[in-house]
Amino acid sequence: MKKRYITAEELDKKFEAAEDISEYMDLQHADRPGLEPRRVSVDFPEWMISKLDQEAQRLGVTRQSIIKFWISERLKLAGI
Repeated sequence: MKKRYITAEELDKKFEAAEDISEYMDLQHADRPGLEPRRVSVDFPEWMISKLDQEAQRLGVTRQSIIKFWISERLKLAGI
């Protein structure tokens, strides 16, 4: 399917009306500036890992997901 082009205003209206705007997107060339992952290494005591795993299992998410979410929330609270 060939992509159609519309103005930003038209795209905003369609988005706000909950219309499907995927035909206007070029997702193969999309990027998310500032959201590129970078690997860090953090050592936690065994009791923390155990508690993290318990909470992650309770929520049905991975340990990494819960760590990222909690750090993100804390940074938001700190206004960073």
